[in-house]
Amino acid sequence: MNFILFVLAVVYVGGAWKFWNGFTRTNFNPSLTNRIGLSLLWPALFITNQSYRRNFRKALKG
Repeated sequence: MNFILFVLAVVYVGGAWKFWNGFTRTNFNPSLTNRIGLSLLWPALFITNQSYRRNFRKALKG
């Protein structure tokens, strides 16, 4: 159980970090509040929003 939580935490932080660093490649408004909010909420937005998924993939392409 602890290993699964650790893996989920690593994936969450890794996804947020990659999105944060690639944020300039997205179509989102480049304000700090947008960057923080969209980086922290990435798992929920990725699952529920097709536009966000496209932009998330753009951000991850380095």
